[in-house]
Amino acid sequence: MPTHPMLEYLWIIPLLPLLGSAVNGLFGAKWPNKIVNGVAIGSTGLSFLCALEAVREFFESGQVLFRKEFFTWIAAGNFRAGFDLQMDQLTVVMVLVVTGVGWLIHIYATGYMAHEGGYYRFFSYLNLFMFFMLILVLAANYVLLFVGWEGVGLASYLLIGFYFLKKSASDAGKKAFIVNRIGDFGFMLGMFLLFRAFHTLDFQAIFTSSTLRGWPVELSEHLGTLTFACLLIFMGACGKSAQLPLYVWLPDAMEGPTPVSALIHAATMVTAGVYVVARSHILFTHAPTAMLVVAIVGCATAFFAATIGLVQTDIKKVLAYSTVSQLGYMFLACGVGAFSAGIFHLMTHAFFKALLFLAAGSVIHAMGGEQDMNRMGGLSKKIRWTYGTMLVATFAITGIPFFAGFFSKDAILFAAFQSQTGGTVLYAFGLLTALLTSFYMFRLIFLTFNGRPRFDEHHVHVHESPWSMLGPLVILAVLSTIGGWFALPAFFQGPDHFANFLAPVFVGHESAEAAGEGAAYQLEMILAGVAVSTALIGLGVAYWLYLKRPEKADGLAKSMKPVYTTLLNKYYVDELYAAVVVKPLMWISTNVLWKTADVAGIDGAVNGIASGATAIGDGVRHTQSGNTRSYAVWVVVGALVVIAVVFFWPFGGKSVLGMVR
Repeated sequence: MPTHPMLEYLWIIPLLPLLGSAVNGLFGAKWPNKIVNGVAIGSTGLSFLCALEAVREFFESGQVLFRKEFFTWIAAGNFRAGFDLQMDQLTVVMVLVVTGVGWLIHIYATGYMAHEGGYYRFFSYLNLFMFFMLILVLAANYVLLFVGWEGVGLASYLLIGFYFLKKSASDAGKKAFIVNRIGDFGFMLGMFLLFRAFHTLDFQAIFTSSTLRGWPVELSEHLGTLTFACLLIFMGACGKSAQLPLYVWLPDAMEGPTPVSALIHAATMVTAGVYVVARSHILFTHAPTAMLVVAIVGCATAFFAATIGLVQTDIKKVLAYSTVSQLGYMFLACGVGAFSAGIFHLMTHAFFKALLFLAAGSVIHAMGGEQDMNRMGGLSKKIRWTYGTMLVATFAITGIPFFAGFFSKDAILFAAFQSQTGGTVLYAFGLLTALLTSFYMFRLIFLTFNGRPRFDEHHVHVHESPWSMLGPLVILAVLSTIGGWFALPAFFQGPDHFANFLAPVFVGHESAEAAGEGAAYQLEMILAGVAVSTALIGLGVAYWLYLKRPEKADGLAKSMKPVYTTLLNKYYVDELYAAVVVKPLMWISTNVLWKTADVAGIDGAVNGIASGATAIGDGVRHTQSGNTRSYAVWVVVGALVVIAVVFFWPFGGKSVLGMVR
C-alpha cells in the first residue's frame, strides 16, 4: 500500500469534475435542480478536498517534485508522451486556486442561475472546464498540458455562448474560440521547435537537459531556436491570457453568465498563459530577448487596457478590461524575472477579481438584469453585504494597505524598478497603470453604490442576493483581505514566506533582488509609499469627480470629446481588425475559395463530368430507335470499324493482323 495514496492517484483530482460533467450532461435534463446542484458542487468539492489531501501529503513527503507516470499515451520511435502528472510548489498554488475558487463559484452559480434555462447544461460545462484546467496545471509534459489548454478553450466557447439564442453571445463565443486558435497555432509551433532542440516534450527532461546546463557554449547553436520557441509559446499565452494584440475576445466574453466571467475570465483560464510562462521559466531565462518581449507586452497591455476601463459604463466591461490590465502586470513580473511575484499576483488576483465579478453579478441580480452603471446609484444601503464585499475587493485591487493586492502589486513594481533592461520605463508605466486602476475602480464603486439613485424605484425593486450567493462573497472577501499576508514579514525585514515557498521551483532564476536587507528594504518601503500615494490620488480624483462634483465629470468628457470617444470605442481596435483582417478574409473566402475554387473548380469539374456523361447517354439513346433498317445500318457500320481496326490500325508500325501472325 503506497505511503501517500492521494499523490499516487493524482488523476482522481481532475477525474471527479469530469464525472460530474458527464453525469449532469447525460441525466441532468430529467433531474430537478437540487440533484444537479448536488452532483456539480459535490464533484468539485470532493476534488478540492482531494487536492488539499494531495498537498498535505506532498509537504509531508518532503519532496521538491513529485512525478507519476500513469501510462504511455503516444509513442513513436524515441518519442513518448504519457499521461504523466506532477506536483511541486507551483502546482500546489494553481491546484488550490482552481479547485477552491472554482468550488465557491459553483456554489454561487446555484443561486445566480436558479431560474435560467439549460441549468443542467450550464453545470455540465462548468465541471468540464474544471477538468481541463486541472489537467493543464497537473500535466508533466507539454503535450498533456496542451490537451488541457485546448480543453479550456472549448469549455470557454461553450460557456461564453451559453445563451446561444442571443446573437451577441454566440458571436462572442465564436470570437473567443477563433482568437484563441491564433495563439494556439503559435503554441504548437513552439512545441515543435522545443522537440527539434531537445527531442522530448517532457518538462523535467527539457529543464534538466545537458543542453541547457551547458549554456552558453553547448546551446549557442540553439539560441535562435530557443528564443523563437519561447516567443511562440508566449504567443499562445497572449491568446489565452488576453494580451496585446489578442486581447479582443475577453471583453466580449462578458456576454456569458456572470459565474462564467468569474471562474474563467478572472480566476483560472486567463491565468493559464501566466502559468505556462512561469512553468517554462528556465527556457525564458535562457532567452533574454523573449523575456524583454514578455515584459514590454505585459506592461503595454496593462496600461492600454486600464485607459479603456476609465470610461466604460457596463459594470462587467470595466472589470473585463481590469482583468486584461492585471494580467499584463503578471506578465510584466515574469518578463523582469520576478516569477514568484507574478504567481503571487495571480493568486491574489484570483481572490479579489472573482469577488469583483461575483459582487457585480449580485448587483445585476438586485437590479433585475441592469448592467449600466449610469442607471444605478444609491445601492449601498439597499444591498449592504454586496457593497461591503465589493469594497473590500476594490481596496485589494487598488493596492490599499494591507489588503491582498497591495503586497503582490508592490512586489511587481519593485521588481520592475530593479530590472536591468528598461526598468525605469517599465516601472513608470506600471505606476501610472496603478493610478488609472484606482481611479476606474473607485469610479465603479461611486457610480454603482453612492450618490442618488438613477433608476425608477417603482419598477426596479432592489433586493439583496440569497446566501447561496452571499456566502462565497464573504469567503472571498476574507481571502482578498488576508491572502497577501504571506509577504507581510518582508515589511518588517523578515522572510517573504510566499517567495520562499516557491523558491524550489524558481531557484537560481529570480533576477529581482529580494527585499528585506539594507538598501533593498529601504528602497521597497519608498516604492511602496509611492504606490500607496498613487492609489490614494486615484481614489481622491474619483471621489471629487463622481461624488462631490459630478457635473465636472460630464464637463471633462465634453472638453476632451475626441479622447473620450476614442476610449469609449476601445481605440477602434475591433473596427480595425474587421477592416484589415476579417473583411479581407471574408472576401477571399467568398470570391476565391467559394465561388472560384469550390463552385467553379470542384463543383464545375464534377458537374461537367456529369453533364458530359448525360450528353453521351442522350446521344447513345437515339441509337435504340426500334427501327430494323436502322439496326442493320449500325451493324454494317460496326463491322466496317472492326475490319478497319484489325487490318489497318498501326501498333508500332504493325497492324493488328500482323501482330497476331
